[in-house]
Amino acid sequence: MNQLDFKGRHAVVTGGATGLGFAIAQRLLASGGTVTVWDRDEKGASEATARLGKGASFALVDVADHASVQGAVKATLKVSPRIDALVNSAGITGPNTKLWEYPVDAWRQVMDVNLTGLFMCCREIVPVMRDAGYGRIVNIASVAGKDGNPNASAYSASKAAVIGLTKSLGKELADTQIRVNCVTPAAVKTAIFDQMTEQHIQFMLSKIPMGRFGTPEEIAAMVAWLCTEDCSFSTGATFDLSGGRATY
Repeated sequence: MNQLDFKGRHAVVTGGATGLGFAIAQRLLASGGTVTVWDRDEKGASEATARLGKGASFALVDVADHASVQGAVKATLKVSPRIDALVNSAGITGPNTKLWEYPVDAWRQVMDVNLTGLFMCCREIVPVMRDAGYGRIVNIASVAGKDGNPNASAYSASKAAVIGLTKSLGKELADTQIRVNCVTPAAVKTAIFDQMTEQHIQFMLSKIPMGRFGTPEEIAAMVAWLCTEDCSFSTGATFDLSGGRATY
């Protein structure tokens, strides 16, 4: 593992109890920082924090609920006077089905978590970063937001919107010391696969020239670098982690 410098910095990682979020929290801790895991699963977040060890804390939050996000910011600032990095990793896939059969409530839920939740986390934490004069925001999008996976219209649309939001916010903050970027992984085998059909999983694998899924640790390495001071001239950018799948 290459050593990254996150010493003395504090990060919030949404959806940090499992999967990519947990791996990202691990890498930031290994890089010398401290982390607050935001998750709606209180038991899972508590267990994850115990596994992460020294420097880790958690706040119970539903990112799709504005009041809950505001409360989590206040709780986090009691643990650390600063929030130097925000990693928006919380997300759901929604059902795998044709658009004309897609349940309306499920569409709204995917958008509420993947897009509106991310917006609200940025909305409440950006002022904290502006007051401190420094910050790094990393949004977890997906290669599906570029390609548009069939039978995953809500997920693909939400992740495309995350890319657009990242570019917009990056430009808004370009005259500050806050950098905003996103990553677009191809499929990474985590617990989120439990929400997908086997057919959809195999479809995603067939699109990756490397012939394998990514690992959480591979995604975490890129995200952690984007959280450091070394990421100084990239903002509003999209970083691919697709095993060769991405074409632009």
